[in-house]
Amino acid sequence: MTPPQEPPSLSVNDKKQIRVGENGPYIVSGSIPLTKKEIRNDSEGFCSTWHEAGNYPLQEQYALCRCGHSKNKPYCDGTHAKIHFNGTETADDTPYLDLAGRIDGPTLSLTDADNMCVHARFCMRAGGIWNLIRQSDNPEARQIAIEEAGNCPSGRLVVWDKKTKKVFEPEFEKSIVVIEYPPRDEHGPLWVRGGIPVESSDGHVYEIRNRVTLCRCGKSCNKPFCDGSHVER
Repeated sequence: MTPPQEPPSLSVNDKKQIRVGENGPYIVSGSIPLTKKEIRNDSEGFCSTWHEAGNYPLQEQYALCRCGHSKNKPYCDGTHAKIHFNGTETADDTPYLDLAGRIDGPTLSLTDADNMCVHARFCMRAGGIWNLIRQSDNPEARQIAIEEAGNCPSGRLVVWDKKTKKVFEPEFEKSIVVIEYPPRDEHGPLWVRGGIPVESSDGHVYEIRNRVTLCRCGKSCNKPFCDGSHVER
């Protein structure tokens, strides 16, 4: 079967972009909206919805902390220089579809690049997205699977219509979201949405996707992207 394809990449000349500073912050340009969202649980304790928790003032350019030690989070306050933060970028820039495994159900397919997991946990509700895909001839299971994949902030999980190869992707304005999960007092990554180019400190543009997550705790082994290291295991 011919593998599905993601939507066409956006132009790297888009004026809205994020540049990774060498051992320093993310430099955001192009008046990109910055908001805060909280993950909310359902009555059974599963992550299920996003809650708007505030907006930051719109700025043409701003710097976001990636060392995890700023006293002015989510903004950088220069602490990275004082603590000699090592922000060396180690991300595997293999295209998503080359990294992802695939599960086929009756009506849906799921691509899953598990090394992108940031532990947002939306995929665990109703028996888990993997089981839901295998039951996707059931309308309710199909709809929940689509919702769970769409809520995955890193884009690890992507759902496709098995027959048409159409991808089910949420439509996002170019924006950045600071993720918080109050039930566990977890401070998650920066959720970059809408296909914003992320440029490495040496000028390389990473694969442009509808949703990716950038590390803001400084602990990731997949910098500049989040690898879930902010979660205390």
